[in-house]
Amino acid sequence: MAARDRSGPRLPRVAEPGVEGEPRLPTGRELTEANRFTYAALCGISLSQLFPEPEQRSFCTDFVAGLVKWLDLSEAVLPTMTAFASGLGGEGADVFAEVLLKDPILKDDPLVIIQDLLSFSLKDGHYDARARVLIYHMASLLRAPLEELDLLEETFLESLKESKEEDSESAEASRKKKENKRKWKRYLLIGLATVGGGTVIGVTGGLAAPLVAAGAATVIGSAGAAALGSAAGIAIMTSLFGAAGAGLTGYKMKKRVGAIEEFTFLPLTEGRQLHITIAITGWLASGKYRTFSAPWAALACSREQYCLAWEAKYLMELGNALETILSGLANMVAQEALKYTVLSGLVAALTWPASLLSVANVIDNPWGVCLHRSAEVGKHLAHILLSRQQGRRPVTLIGFSLGARVIYFCLQEMAQEKDCQGIIEDVVLLGAPVDGEAKHWEPFRKVVSGRIVNGYCRADWLLSFVYRTSSVRLHVAGLQPVLLQDRRVENVDLSSVVSAGWNSHVMA
Repeated sequence: MAARDRSGPRLPRVAEPGVEGEPRLPTGRELTEANRFTYAALCGISLSQLFPEPEQRSFCTDFVAGLVKWLDLSEAVLPTMTAFASGLGGEGADVFAEVLLKDPILKDDPLVIIQDLLSFSLKDGHYDARARVLIYHMASLLRAPLEELDLLEETFLESLKESKEEDSESAEASRKKKENKRKWKRYLLIGLATVGGGTVIGVTGGLAAPLVAAGAATVIGSAGAAALGSAAGIAIMTSLFGAAGAGLTGYKMKKRVGAIEEFTFLPLTEGRQLHITIAITGWLASGKYRTFSAPWAALACSREQYCLAWEAKYLMELGNALETILSGLANMVAQEALKYTVLSGLVAALTWPASLLSVANVIDNPWGVCLHRSAEVGKHLAHILLSRQQGRRPVTLIGFSLGARVIYFCLQEMAQEKDCQGIIEDVVLLGAPVDGEAKHWEPFRKVVSGRIVNGYCRADWLLSFVYRTSSVRLHVAGLQPVLLQDRRVENVDLSSVVSAGWNSHVMA
């Protein structure tokens, strides 16, 4: 953690309240005109560097066009900003960052510009994963403390919650009277909405017009933690967290989907956050790892975390088979023999010890069944995320062993859909039993906005063994790096921190 004041973590700067009836301007609009241009240009250049793919072009250009309006810049600068967002002028990023840091507003606290960018990204109730990646990138460029971004998001969320709860009875009565007079105008602004008890609840993501009209977006931008207008706060909350309000825990598989028998989200933490994490367990076993949540006891990717409970019966059968094989070999010299066969690169079936091959049938069948079911579960997960069951928030996926395989097929399925961008922020796959050839991972660039982490272990002889008869065994992602040249892909060799064949599958 970066050095902080001894009194506690630094909270986002809260602007002084303006004159009643006159909402303060967004923080970004308080910059000089030259620095507002610099701010927008830096965002455009960063977007072009982070998302150079043709299918991301419209997001990049639309984002900077909206930012130009947010900052009250002249429309004459739009062609320049579009050029930046399209990949021109990228060599000027460092210069723009240095110029921006000299502005008096940012000189003492560069986090205020990140605060403004978060305000802009949330103003329509849709927190795109690409926007969150940009926010982290901008924080890095402006040397703002990255560890404080979660605190900033939490503060925003608390302000939204407070705006939803703070209505008094007198304010409610007064607002009802005004709402009746403006009801038809509101219908035109919001498009699809329901009016209940004098409160407007937006059920679509297109909430920018009513927010701007009410002046609420400018309040968000000026303070980050300032109270919002009730209707605006509820509208943003509804869009971010889903109209049903229950989030992932509210999802129930109404009927059997293909071969899938079990598919449920279990909460790992309490509370809500502007981004969520879904953890996927690879197999179950007796003892410590008998539940889906057990491997994730120390997971700290976000304040709102879930684990996916799927096909427990089959994953338990697989876990029992793994235990049988490993316990049976514990006192055999086969462990020593494996060091001179698998680890030397001789992975042909003939090199495996006879003692190991003799018990192969114990694991081959449950492994084959779980391979098939994990692929089906991954495809189903893709459609759950595409339907925004989680609301309009960035999602991080992390899984080990067959849980990583679920994620792999989830990304594969999402990549085939038109509206797959901006949902997934990061993915982490540990010991993934999937094809590691770069060509199979390339479509994931369309889906994942942030990082694609492949955690592998060259010494994982058990993963090599279950793949011993497969044509894909020479390119298993869990055994070696994925050689895809893309800023998203990070290969992490876990050989020094996990034990061969066992801990790589249980995340010890």
